[in-house]
Amino acid sequence: MHGTVMDPPSAAPPLVVAGDSTVPAWSLKDETGRTVVLFFGYTHCPDVCPTVLADWARAKRALGADTAAVRFVFVAMDPGRDTPARTQQHARQFDPAILGVATTDAEVARITRDWGFAVYAEGDPRTPNYTVAHPAQSFVVDRKGRLRLMLPPGVRGEDIAKDLRRIR
Repeated sequence: MHGTVMDPPSAAPPLVVAGDSTVPAWSLKDETGRTVVLFFGYTHCPDVCPTVLADWARAKRALGADTAAVRFVFVAMDPGRDTPARTQQHARQFDPAILGVATTDAEVARITRDWGFAVYAEGDPRTPNYTVAHPAQSFVVDRKGRLRLMLPPGVRGEDIAKDLRRIR
């Protein structure tokens, strides 16, 4: 495996994003029966986020027919700039099947508490050039809703695909 294996696996924390009139609400619980790969980032990210999304696109190609059993979800953690439509468009430019969901301030607070990580603006969020500190790893939740693996950035798409096949 190419990351931190959660052994024993534990139930993934809840994750619900409200959506809006352009992008429907999404819940991790609704994905039971499918492996879910999650990344918490933002659309203006200059480095880690686009690299991870590009690696996911390669992983999807490497999975071939097995990709139907996997959902890749990019969760935008910058409510000040990332709308549901913008987030979905951003994710889909890497692969049309990658789901992009945007959060509200209240959802960010709940997600960071439940998932145990921090997200915060670096620089003045009243200006357009701030960055957002966020986790760099992808979280892999298995078909039973258990957190199984955390993948660091930089894992090749082909290796992500191998790991996803192993944890089914």
